[in-house]
Amino acid sequence: MSRIQAKMAELKSQGRKALIPYVTAGFPQADITPDLMHAMVQAGADIIELGVPFSDPMADGPVIQRAGEKALSFGIGLFEVLEMVKAFRSQDSVTPIVLMGYANPVERYDQKHGNLAGKGFVSDAAAAGVDGVLIVDYPPEECAEFAAKLKAVDMDLIFLLAPTSTEERMQQVAAVASGYVYYVSLKGVTGAGHLDTDAVEAALPKIRQHVHIPVGVGFGIRDAQTAVAVSRVADAVVIGSKIIQLIDDLPRAQAIAECHAFLSGIRSALDEAR
Repeated sequence: MSRIQAKMAELKSQGRKALIPYVTAGFPQADITPDLMHAMVQAGADIIELGVPFSDPMADGPVIQRAGEKALSFGIGLFEVLEMVKAFRSQDSVTPIVLMGYANPVERYDQKHGNLAGKGFVSDAAAAGVDGVLIVDYPPEECAEFAAKLKAVDMDLIFLLAPTSTEERMQQVAAVASGYVYYVSLKGVTGAGHLDTDAVEAALPKIRQHVHIPVGVGFGIRDAQTAVAVSRVADAVVIGSKIIQLIDDLPRAQAIAECHAFLSGIRSALDEAR
């Protein structure tokens, strides 16, 4: 059982919902990420999604795009992200970490660091302490082999579903996904639009007809009220763009404090509502 699966099972037994914050690795300062991750855990985060900076992030809105561009300007790539995970793991061996990004950095990593002995992204990510991977542009129907490689090292392959996902796509995701599925509650990119919690409530039973692992909901969750509304129907609440906005351009200590305060409020609201 992976760390993600164990955490989700633990939360379910407690009647609690997972809080999953997202932050772009290397933002807003190149070396802040491990300390920021520790602050998230102290504030009540159950799983952390760590964004891998990429030059052409098709699913990211302007807020996360700018964060990625800034991290790239600091020279942050997938190798550096794995080093950040190692640094975090030196003090925290429990909190699950999910890398969220795109195919290009992963495949480029394998070109540069892979070899015939089986070394490459999967083995290096597992050694660093990564627990799951969400690669936006990997189609589920072509991922059986990749999912098997991850499973062999107790890592989960996580997929997105959206309001436009067909039943066929849900079935394809269900065949290979593990850990949890991330339901994108809005059409469009991250940070876009206003979350319709009634639409989310209507969509999740349809997803659960096909997907029998936990379902997290993200995109458009910006405050405790919305997080609580989503938690009534979802197994996890994912928050990204709001955190990026809060810490953008802040000095190191202030960015960490702002993130901690925001997530503490969300965690308290989720626990009070259960």
